[in-house]
Amino acid sequence: MQTGLTEAIFSFAVLFSVLAAGMAFLISYDEYRHHYPDWRQSRNAALQAAVFALAFFLLLGLVLAIVLPILLDKVV
Repeated sequence: MQTGLTEAIFSFAVLFSVLAAGMAFLISYDEYRHHYPDWRQSRNAALQAAVFALAFFLLLGLVLAIVLPILLDKVV
């Protein structure tokens, strides 16, 4: 198995997961701000969306970091 490729894929996944979580927070907060009278409710709902996006993309990156090198070893 190619550990360098696994580390590279997971590193990109971590970087882009954090970026996705930040964008999910900003977009959700801007939308929820119009629907909730209290800013704390907007912030909490946006934080939930950001945590979900972070967890989803980290899990997806972890799966890809494990599966892709195995598939590439079988092809080559």
